[in-house]
Amino acid sequence: MNELPESGLPDSGLPPGWNPDIQPPAGHQITLLSRPGCHLCADARAVIARVASELGVPWSERDITADPQDLADYGEMIPVTLIDGVQHDFWRVSEDRLRSALSR
Repeated sequence: MNELPESGLPDSGLPPGWNPDIQPPAGHQITLLSRPGCHLCADARAVIARVASELGVPWSERDITADPQDLADYGEMIPVTLIDGVQHDFWRVSEDRLRSALSR
């Protein structure tokens, strides 16, 4: 009879939630540029948090109002998504497009 480990779950040796159909990221970093009171930023944050969590990609958020240069560069485009410091999307985040970019 096969015995289960203390967790009560079969020990496959794989991390929890591991999916063999998802390719691991190649060291990517996502940055969300936002500002307070931005409803589109809240939507973007939810998509980025979900995808980043599922793929194990680190992400951060930066308030553009804290930096005059960010405000000048991105004030009319927020939310802006950067992948590895390069602009990927603005206004809306496409979950499919984000996943695709992170799998490269």
